[in-house]
Formats: sequence, C-alpha cells, structure tokens
Amino acid sequence: MSKLLKSTQEQAIAAWVTLVNQQRIDALLASCTLQDVHLENALQHVHEAMETISEFVIERNLGGLKGMHGFIAEVTEVGVANAREAIRGNAPASIWVNDNGPTDILRAGAEIQQKFVAAGGTFSLQAIVSHLEKYPDYLERGGTYQVPSDFYASLKQLHGMSQEEATRTLTGDVNGPSYAQWKRVQALFVKSGISIDSIEPSKLEYAQVQRGVIAQTMSGEADALAGVDSGIRAQAYGLSLPSVREAAKVSTFAAAAEGATAFVAAVIEKRRTGVKLRDFTSSDWSEVVGKSSHGAAKGGVRGISLYTLTNFTATSSAVASALVTVAFGVAEQAHRLRSGDITELEFIENTEYLAIDAAVSALSSIIGQAVIPMPVFGAVIGNAVGMILFKCGKDALSRREVAIIQQFAAAQQALDLRLSAEHTRLLADLEDSFSNYLTVIDLAFSPEPQAALLGSVKLAKKLGVPTEQILDSEKKIAAYFLS
Repeated sequence: MSKLLKSTQEQAIAAWVTLVNQQRIDALLASCTLQDVHLENALQHVHEAMETISEFVIERNLGGLKGMHGFIAEVTEVGVANAREAIRGNAPASIWVNDNGPTDILRAGAEIQQKFVAAGGTFSLQAIVSHLEKYPDYLERGGTYQVPSDFYASLKQLHGMSQEEATRTLTGDVNGPSYAQWKRVQALFVKSGISIDSIEPSKLEYAQVQRGVIAQTMSGEADALAGVDSGIRAQAYGLSLPSVREAAKVSTFAAAAEGATAFVAAVIEKRRTGVKLRDFTSSDWSEVVGKSSHGAAKGGVRGISLYTLTNFTATSSAVASALVTVAFGVAEQAHRLRSGDITELEFIENTEYLAIDAAVSALSSIIGQAVIPMPVFGAVIGNAVGMILFKCGKDALSRREVAIIQQFAAAQQALDLRLSAEHTRLLADLEDSFSNYLTVIDLAFSPEPQAALLGSVKLAKKLGVPTEQILDSEKKIAAYFLS
C-alpha cells in the first residue's frame, strides 16, 4: 500500500510539473494568436489612412498645393496613432473631425488642432497664435495644439534658451534655428501668453507628410509596426521560458507533497504494528516526523530535477519522474552495499527491480493520461491501475511461474548454442562450395581453349547438367554443330 501511495504521489508531482509547463506554453500560443489579430488591425489602420489620403485628399486636391500637406498630416496622425494603439491591443482613440471647425482631431474626447506651417520661420507658432486669436477659449476648454515633431523640438529649445545662450550658440546654419528665429519665437510666446505645455509633438515630422513622400512614410510605419510586433512576441516568449521563481514553486510543492506522503506512510506503518494513534509515544512521533522531513527533502530535489529535465531536455514528465525515482533508489542501494547490508548480486537485483517498477509507473501514467485526458488525474489513475496490475503479476510470478520461466530460459539458451554451432558449420560448407565454384568458373573462362573446354565440362557437371548433354568429346561436339 505504501509503495503504491509513494508511486502515485511521484507521478502526481510529475503530472503537475507537466501542467505547469503546459500552462506556460498555452499562454505563449494564446498570446501569439492574439498578437496576430493586433498586427492585422494595426496594419489595417495604416492601410485605411493611406486610402483616405489617396482618394479623399490627393484626388480631390483638398487644400490645394500649399495646404494639402496639412490634411495629409491630420489623416496620417489619426491612422498612425490608432495603429500604434492597436499593435498593443488597445482600442483606437483618435478620430479625424474634418469639419473646418477649430478642432482637427479628437483623441479620447480631447480636442487637438494641428498646425503644420513652415512659412514665417516660427515653427508653426505664428499659426497657433492666429488660431487662438480666432478661438480665444480654445485652450481654456482643454484644447491642445500639435506641431511636427521636428518643429516641436526646435520650439522647446528656443523657449527654454536665454538671450545670452542664444547669442552665443545659434548660428542659423542647416543644423539648427537662428538667433532671429529665437527672437520671433520668444516674442510670440510673450505676446500670446501661450505655454509650451499647451503644445505637443506630432508623431510625424514636417517632411514626412508631403504629397510626394507620404506613401513611403506609411510604408515605413508598417515596417515599424512589424518591429514592435516582433518585440511583443519576443517578450511573450521570454515570459514563457522556465524561471527560477517557478522552479522554486515546483520544488516547494513537491517537498510538501512528498513530505505529506511520507508522513501518511509512516503513520500507516506504525499502525500496522498494532499501535493505535492515541498510543503513539514521543519516540514514535519523532520517527514519523523524521521520515516526513526526509521525504520533504527528497521531494524538493525531485521537484527541481523534474523541472530541469522536462524544460531543458527532451524528457517527458513521467519518464523524468522514473529517472529521478531510480536515481534515489540506486543511491540508497549503493549506501546499503557500502554498509555491507547487501551483496553485490543483491545490489544488482534490487536496482533491476527499481528500474522495472519505475518503468511500469511511467508507462502506466502515460497511458492513463492518454485515456483520461484530465490534468494530473489521468496520470494518477493510470499509475495506480498499472502498479496494482504489475504488483499482482509480480507476486504471482514469484511462486511456481518463476521455475517455469527459468526452465524455459535454460532451454532457450541450449537451443541457441546448438543453432549457433549448426550455423557455423553451414557457413563453412557454403564457403567451401563457393570456393570450388569460383575455381570452376575461372577454368571455364580461361583464355586457353583446351583449359576452357575442360572447365566448361566441370562447370556443367557442377551445375547438374545431364552427362549425355555435356559436349565432352569430339564426336559429341561434331554431332551438335553438324547435325
């Protein structure tokens, strides 16, 4: 009973480790499947934005040559923003208003006015001031101004720069703004009272939303989304890998399970001696606790070993459990051998039995899990049934069938020796006959006519040709060719 209980507990731990591993794999597969949908949705936002730009803005010449890029920027901002949300599984939050009103974009209900204006050299700030003069309450009701990302970087630089620093550092070359631009920007901020916090950068630069390059911009965005998608998948894969924390969790569970099993088995063993539970002495309880502690320690090692074998080698949990069980058993038998408790022959026999028991346990668990596809329970039930049948069979064979098997094995060994000798003799005869056959063949095809004739006669006789049909004389040769 205790052996069955121990075997069932071992396979239960193995099945639980499999369940833990499978949950990680299932989570990874589910994450990748969901990410497929996210990527498809994100690319769809980019595609729809490009269609709107082509069919509604460019074909209708919306805004004319000077203002078209502003409408392109609005549509692109909405498409890119929604795509970047979709790739992470978030709902689209941006809407293109397109009603010639004070607001170009609604983002989660917040109003945004875009200004992509290069004229005047103020990085769209003059256009913002003009809009605010037309709609003076725009900022008060929560509106935000949006400029190209490269314009925003320049505005922020100039806004926070002192006159001394501007005089010293701003050269006005192609690499940055000029001192004259600094003065214009500073004056506009002071005059309008606009805060730099009321302005935000677009997701795009000014040059990216021009008619001639927008297709390339959107293609680059699609590539960037694919890169983000790869990063999300890589992160999901990283989370699916075995970890030290999970290994510790498995080890703790295995230690608790094996410790509890050892406790129950020790109590049952004491009860079988006739001692009632209420009559257990402190010595009895010390022995029970000692076995429980030993079982818990073995369980911890078992849990770590199973986790390592199933995650870092191509080993199933049932087989891994069998390997660990055999390893523990062999170590125990080796200790008994060193202590002189058993002989070398007994050591070999005991380890063989351990291997057989473990193999039956593993096979039973695998079959049980296949027949009863329920996590843990299938393996436990299969192990229990298999071990009971094996125990019954082993106990029965330990009586009269052992003698029959031994007699059969001896007879088979004698038969093997006799057949081996017969096989050796037949091979020698075959080799001798083949050697003679090759000699006759050489004679039959000799370049000397006389030798070839004699060789042909011998070959014919060797092959069983009737004597009267063999051309072994001049008379027979003449009769064959001239008749």
